[in-house]
Amino acid sequence: MPDDLTPSVHTQPGQLLARGVCRHLASHGFACIEEFVPERSKRVDVMGLGPKGEIWVIECKSSRSDFQTDKKWEGYLEWCDRYFWAVDEAFPTELLPEGTGLIIADAYDAEIIRMGEEDTLAAARRKVLLAKFARHAARRLQTLRDPDFVQPFG
Repeated sequence: MPDDLTPSVHTQPGQLLARGVCRHLASHGFACIEEFVPERSKRVDVMGLGPKGEIWVIECKSSRSDFQTDKKWEGYLEWCDRYFWAVDEAFPTELLPEGTGLIIADAYDAEIIRMGEEDTLAAARRKVLLAKFARHAARRLQTLRDPDFVQPFG
């Protein structure tokens, strides 16, 4: 019987990249949330909260077409201190914009190849994001512990 670490037929390639990214960032003291919504109409693949309070956004791209159809990524820049792309080793990295970070990943681990430029969040935005991150993480944990519980919104 597969465990939570075994990719299933329902796992998308980007989700496998996200898992490897989260594992790698955890080894650097980060807490990560996949598919995090910082505000309505924005959903980042991975948001990482570092040991010094830094906030990173990582977008996972599984193919050239996945990258080329993403028109929203620049809107994520205002929600992090550093922005990264996570791709597999076969991805044509020359397509990725300058100034953004690069992580090469697979389902089991990752490596930071290039740090994204740092653009420190304003204190007020950081405070809002930290509270949202904590609430989101707590709700996910509650859902794991009590799958039949329906989370009220608000």
